[in-house]
Amino acid sequence: MSVELNHTIVHSLNDQESATFLAGLLGLEVGARTGPFIPVNTGNGVTLDYATVPAESITTQHYAFLVSDDVFDAAYARIQEEGITYYADPHRKIVGEINHNHGGRGIYFMDPSGHAMELITQPYGNAE
Repeated sequence: MSVELNHTIVHSLNDQESATFLAGLLGLEVGARTGPFIPVNTGNGVTLDYATVPAESITTQHYAFLVSDDVFDAAYARIQEEGITYYADPHRKIVGEINHNHGGRGIYFMDPSGHAMELITQPYGNAE
């Protein structure tokens, strides 16, 4: 068997809010609670299992999602409709712009628990 990432636990201030936030932007389903976790399943079978933890236990993490142009367009529209601040760069200096790195499009934004989220339409390493 090859090695595949199956799931990861995402610490959050409010597991339901964070799971709903991501699922809503990306057009994904929030799964049923399993123990202390609320899962969001991605298209490649990886599950983000959201867990509520004390604020002092949260360390900002970075989650990058490779999405189709259609999913990007829909998520970008939702981000704009909801007034979510987004950036063209990971350092959050270029506000309100999309990047065109690697021959695609990309944006960065923060989730409700302070995690850095990235949407890209082309994987890193593609020609610019």
